[in-house]
Amino acid sequence: MADKKYLYAVWRRKRSTAVVKLYPKWSGSFSIKKWTGSVTLQEYFWWHTYMVEDCFFPFTVLGDKAQSMYDAEITVRWWWLMGQAEAIRLAFARALVEQSEANRLTLKPHGLLKRDPRVKERKKPWLKKARKSPEWSKR
Repeated sequence: MADKKYLYAVWRRKRSTAVVKLYPKWSGSFSIKKWTGSVTLQEYFWWHTYMVEDCFFPFTVLGDKAQSMYDAEITVRWWWLMGQAEAIRLAFARALVEQSEANRLTLKPHGLLKRDPRVKERKKPWLKKARKSPEWSKR
């Protein structure tokens, strides 16, 4: 652990992917990299405060001081905001377990280390959507 500068984790939810780098506290910021630059987590989920709380849930479980110990650099790809928020939450939990195996015992009962495998089902060629068939007519 001494030779690493940061904790690294990649996690997925639906089609979203979150790449998280947790640094020891330098500036106290959690920023998301975008094409136009970096924004804070609160600015990225500006209207949806519950998503910000969902992202920080692993730190809440570990205690109040856990969040102030780290900075994060986050890269998210694909899909909608809720999938991105859940991918960030899972990546935070995974990085914290990498930091200390003792965190696993705290995070696991809350379901923070479990990947949700549900994804959107693909559309079949003879159907209108994934399962919706064309209207049947007798003649």
